[in-house]
Amino acid sequence: MFLLCLTLLSNMLLASRTFTVTVSNPINVERNDVPVVISLKSYGDVRSALVTQNGKEIACQLDDLDQDEVFDELCFLADIYGKEKKQYTVELFDEGEPRQYPARVFAEMVMANTKDKTLKKNQQNNFIESITARGDAAYTYNLQHHHGVDFESELNGIRIYFDARQTLDLYGKYQKRLELKETQFYTDEEQKKQGYGDDVLWVGQTFGLGAFRGWDGQKPTHVEPVKTRTQRIISYGPLRTIVELVDCGWQLPTANGQKPTAINMTIRYTQYAGHRDTDVDVFFNKNVSDYRFSTGIINVKGSEEFSDKKGLRACWGTDYPAADTTKWKRETVGLAVLVPVKYIVSEEPANKDNYAYVLKTDTQSISYKVTYTSANETFGYHSANEWFYYLKEWRKEVDKPVVVKVAD
Repeated sequence: MFLLCLTLLSNMLLASRTFTVTVSNPINVERNDVPVVISLKSYGDVRSALVTQNGKEIACQLDDLDQDEVFDELCFLADIYGKEKKQYTVELFDEGEPRQYPARVFAEMVMANTKDKTLKKNQQNNFIESITARGDAAYTYNLQHHHGVDFESELNGIRIYFDARQTLDLYGKYQKRLELKETQFYTDEEQKKQGYGDDVLWVGQTFGLGAFRGWDGQKPTHVEPVKTRTQRIISYGPLRTIVELVDCGWQLPTANGQKPTAINMTIRYTQYAGHRDTDVDVFFNKNVSDYRFSTGIINVKGSEEFSDKKGLRACWGTDYPAADTTKWKRETVGLAVLVPVKYIVSEEPANKDNYAYVLKTDTQSISYKVTYTSANETFGYHSANEWFYYLKEWRKEVDKPVVVKVAD
């Protein structure tokens, strides 16, 4: 006890700022792992932080979003009952290093390396955190071991293809845990016997789960041609992982038929611990109001569709997760995309590939969410009715976010 008090006193002496954060739940539903994000713009050079609630330390995370070696945001997760209000104390320090907490998310980029015979089958260790390819690179899909960056929470696992499709492909779990460090998206037979998950979706040229694309007036277009394309990991956790796709010099036609002009686009994916949904934020370097874009979900073979006609579109279906069906069992998944109505130009009729939305923005950004479930989950959903009901309840929470107030 004496040592704990001494440590807390030392931290107080180093604190550059102390303030209170009040988190209020506006709906009568208990919510867990609710993200609370605080901008640090007005707090100077923050090097470490401590978050407590009623004297108990709460795991937190500092993130440098623009990679300039200065932390931009503080994040922690709140568990809060319906209509409850909680207060947290935040202490920011101008010395030290970020506190370490158990990882609840994971992200990885690794170069393909077939020559290292000492590695276990399907395992690679040429770890990187950023890669940029010229637009005329021949086949960027095979540069990385699992064909692009991957990330996960305890409930999900996603990889994003490093090519013009930039498609989200999915990993289905049986148990609620982190697995991609061990499987690297390619589960071997021994791991399968131990209950590890595996790839559960065939995506082809489709949206997969909510890929962001152009729109030529009739159909989605891939993100090409570009001058360069980049994938990078911004944050590894422990509470959220952030990855970005950067497409420079993307040429696409305007909605009014004018000559294509080049834009730069950054797509940021944020995965929070305890969440099966993923935030998608798209940023442009100029006004893009004359452009049309698209997103949506793959029309899984024989799938049942759901739409609330207000930006939530989902499906439930079963298909093989790869073109080679000899090594795979059929997988059942539920997929969904949730787009704010202000961005929607039209909800396109389903075709053999996709359930699509056409999008526009009058600003320089677009934000939406994607989520999915695998019927393999012991903790998830196992019918279309269960999945669609969950989505309706999920939407209510998205539409009524917690209220966060900061007071010095």
